[in-house]
Amino acid sequence: MSLPPFDQVVADHGAVVLRVCRAVLGPHDADDAWSETFLSALRAYPDLRPDSDVRAWLVTIAHRKAIDITRAAARRAVPDDRLPDPVAAARPAAVEADGDLWAALAELPAKQRQAVTYHHVAGLPHAEVAALLGSTPTAVRKAASDGIARLRTTYQGTSP
Repeated sequence: MSLPPFDQVVADHGAVVLRVCRAVLGPHDADDAWSETFLSALRAYPDLRPDSDVRAWLVTIAHRKAIDITRAAARRAVPDDRLPDPVAAARPAAVEADGDLWAALAELPAKQRQAVTYHHVAGLPHAEVAALLGSTPTAVRKAASDGIARLRTTYQGTSP
């Protein structure tokens, strides 16, 4: 079995990777993490084994890029609150529509947020999430369950 063309991989998994990046980093840095994920994946793609789980591989890369961006942000100077935020005006409507959900997700403790994101948003099995986070499947299952329970009590969004 050979690997599909890389543009097909982006088409198949791009939305999942973007949702993971948004859930981990928020809407502001997600696009950068998404781009960096696929640039890094493009470089490594020729060496990927044909029997690899491409989605899990991409989510792992996205996780690492998110960590890189979070660390870089911690080293950056904090802008003055009196300056206008030009990014807010250019924010896509989809980000604004689910803003309260993203805010509720961002309020979760890090372990719960990561477990919910990687399992429920990216669709990875608990065992793969555990490997990604350096935890056990049981701990990841508990963190995801607790995170979903907390979201159900705090998220006041409307359902279709």
